[in-house]
Amino acid sequence: MKKDSIGIGMLGLGVIAGQVARVLRDKSGILANQVGCPLVLRKVKVLPEDLSRPQVEEIGPHLFTTDDDEFFTEPGIDIVVEAIGGEHPALEYLTRALAGGKHIVTSNKEVIAKHRAELLNLADKNGVALRYEASVGGGIPLISRFRYDLVANRIEGIYAIINGTTNYILTRMAEEGADFSSTLAKAQELGYAEANPENDIEGIDAAYKLAILASLAFHTEVRPESIYREGISRLSSRDFQYAREFGFAIKLLAIAKESDGVVEVRVHPVCIPEDSLLAKVDGVYNAVLVEGDLVDKVLFFGQGAGPLPTSSAVIADVVSAAQDILLGIAGGARWELGPGRVIKPMSDIETRYYLRLNIADRPGVLAQIAKVLGDRQISIASAIQKLADRAAQTAEIVIITYPALERAMQSALGELVHLSGVKEVSNFIRVEALS
Repeated sequence: MKKDSIGIGMLGLGVIAGQVARVLRDKSGILANQVGCPLVLRKVKVLPEDLSRPQVEEIGPHLFTTDDDEFFTEPGIDIVVEAIGGEHPALEYLTRALAGGKHIVTSNKEVIAKHRAELLNLADKNGVALRYEASVGGGIPLISRFRYDLVANRIEGIYAIINGTTNYILTRMAEEGADFSSTLAKAQELGYAEANPENDIEGIDAAYKLAILASLAFHTEVRPESIYREGISRLSSRDFQYAREFGFAIKLLAIAKESDGVVEVRVHPVCIPEDSLLAKVDGVYNAVLVEGDLVDKVLFFGQGAGPLPTSSAVIADVVSAAQDILLGIAGGARWELGPGRVIKPMSDIETRYYLRLNIADRPGVLAQIAKVLGDRQISIASAIQKLADRAAQTAEIVIITYPALERAMQSALGELVHLSGVKEVSNFIRVEALS
């Protein structure tokens, strides 16, 4: 299709949108050479209160509107970049743009995790594409890897550190022996955690991203509500100390596995061998380990958030969409969802476990604990016991089990809290054997 330029419309004016606008301006010549014609920012839809932001003057006040109809009827827009975040009104805006024949580029993990299938169908119906590379992993190329580079593989497993906030907190707790609350406060002070950090520390953000990756990997719709999720707030500095003694690091992992049509998806803290690749991913960095039948193991690593890496992924999608428009390609690469697979209940998961208990420091307590576990076919692989409080005559015991069913472990935990010799089940963490 012969065009003198490709028009860009932007929804929102946050940190990411501002950086995307700067890249479009500062790298205009490079991008025009890649596309074959200039990329021109035509219109930016914002809320009335956004008009006082300094970015408005920087980008150009004449480009801004607070009126939905003015934005969506702007004839010069070919590609809409959605940078609002959240489910609503982003979903309604994306639906309207696709129905109007606009290509979409978005970094909105929540909308894509919850509504990917319906939005892809709408895009296909209207001969346009929905691109969302920046929705997972920021600047780490992940979506394209599953759509193209790994397409010949049967994906067997995904193990991912995909939330920089929680990885920063866990790294500081491990290295400094700090407690959770003070480390979270430091992360908020540095701008790594929001004032309301629930989406990060409770694993919600990671679950959205895992839903997207698992849907791509297993060619089926995996919804966020199907993903078992636990956060990191119950972890203690003691857990990192004891995990290290057993040769483990603790990470918040997003895990997806597929076997015989059954998909396992979960987000929770995990003990992993400290010499494994993922154990060495620290601070705000993200990493995704993918296991495929042809590639074996591949690791994708980089900054998972922030305006610079995220804008890199957004601009890459914009360039791809613009190239398709000039070539007259109706939409993006087709991505067929296969027949629905069964999501394995968490109770059927089999893994090893780390248990930390506060017990009475007297003979026979460990035997009581071993019996509760043994009655449920849970075997102890190793254990350490340390005096916790001499005056109170209590001790702390940490147990690593052999693989066991989740339902058996939950049943055992329910009985352990009632044993006379057990003062408290202080924590339990699942263990994954990674290399």
